[in-house]
Amino acid sequence: MQHFLEYSQHHPWYVVAALVMMGVVAISEFRVARASFGSIGSAEVIRLMNGGALLIDVRREAEFATSHIAGARSITSDKIADGAESLQRFKDKPIIVCCDTGATAGAAARHLVRLGFKQAFNLRGGLSAWRQDNLPLVKD
Repeated sequence: MQHFLEYSQHHPWYVVAALVMMGVVAISEFRVARASFGSIGSAEVIRLMNGGALLIDVRREAEFATSHIAGARSITSDKIADGAESLQRFKDKPIIVCCDTGATAGAAARHLVRLGFKQAFNLRGGLSAWRQDNLPLVKD
């Protein structure tokens, strides 16, 4: 530690440059982590779905049967928490997770990112926001 203090006294610009570089790396890593997970609005969900994204509804089966977004798959948050083995083939594909308000789906999307999924998104505001935007829902 004594040598570091002595070095920093003799070469302050090197120390400042190293601190700046550490800050740049930290910001870059934060942006990458943030890009792999995020909350997106209804319009972005539609755009991603048109591009082939997988839409997962994490509500209970009864709620899903009442109404859901067309093309959504019902996978409860319990199954996602257990490791989402059924989703492993979609690791590199965009995955959108939704629920009623966005809270449960947000946790599920973060868990998918921790499991190695490259692009996991949460429908911001959940199905409440989807309904507020007057977008269609289907019933089983």
